[in-house]
Amino acid sequence: MTEVWKACKPFVTGSMSGCIATTCIQPVDMIKVRVQLGAAEGGSTNPFTVASNLIKQDGVIGLYKGLDAGLTRQVFYTGARLGLYDKFTAAAAVPGEKMPFWKTTVCALSAGGIAAVIGNPADLSLIRMQADSMAPVAERRNYTGVGHALTTIVKEEGMGGLFKGSAPTATRAMALNFGMLGFNSLAKDQLSDMGVKGSALTFGASAIAGFFASFFSLPFDFVKTQVQKAKPDPVTGEMPFKGPIDCAMQQVKGGITRLWSGFPTYYVRIAPHAMITLIAQDAVKNKIGRASCRERV
Repeated sequence: MTEVWKACKPFVTGSMSGCIATTCIQPVDMIKVRVQLGAAEGGSTNPFTVASNLIKQDGVIGLYKGLDAGLTRQVFYTGARLGLYDKFTAAAAVPGEKMPFWKTTVCALSAGGIAAVIGNPADLSLIRMQADSMAPVAERRNYTGVGHALTTIVKEEGMGGLFKGSAPTATRAMALNFGMLGFNSLAKDQLSDMGVKGSALTFGASAIAGFFASFFSLPFDFVKTQVQKAKPDPVTGEMPFKGPIDCAMQQVKGGITRLWSGFPTYYVRIAPHAMITLIAQDAVKNKIGRASCRERV
């Protein structure tokens, strides 16, 4: 039983920390998705306008639409990417030596890509639920929850539909993991060398990681959102994009900076989420570690 728990612990702590962060950040994530959809469809990209319109339309509860899908996503996606990262870095570590940045980069990219594929169905349902109320009434899918969204996708698009947009999702996750986990490890090493310790070390490193996670992942997140919410043309039946690369090429016709549309909102969404996740992960690990020590005693 001890060996089973030892194997599962990185994934459990990752899932718990991701769920804590998502519960805190869900309203900002909802606004972030609406800003990105507005940028692609010619609507408002002002986060305050978007938030105001959303609250007028659906009430404050509308800010938490898709929370069940978000939490489901965290259990699988964040649990996998943080858990796998811990496993990969443990396997790559050389006793008595500091982990080089290139090794943490490879571990972060690998964990992010694998976890994204695992969590894609929940991520897809979250995007669909968040975008649904923006569609004309006649075109809405009217999802009642994550289960309804998943079964509807399978019924209409087959099992393969659950992995729609998995390529840009995986690429985005790799970029996010690189910025979040790679730079968190690097920042901790640098700050430790400067004499920073304890809570200040955890907070400082997570803040640095949050910025880089936002910067590197936003272009991929923007494309992912467009691909996942795309629907066939009602007349021709053709999809608006041939794939993620075609989607990206269409977006940059308006300038490459369009891929960073809504960066302030995205930063407010990703950076605090990354920080809360990393801080919560450290706290959960310490709590579980102390509990395990007491049990052994």
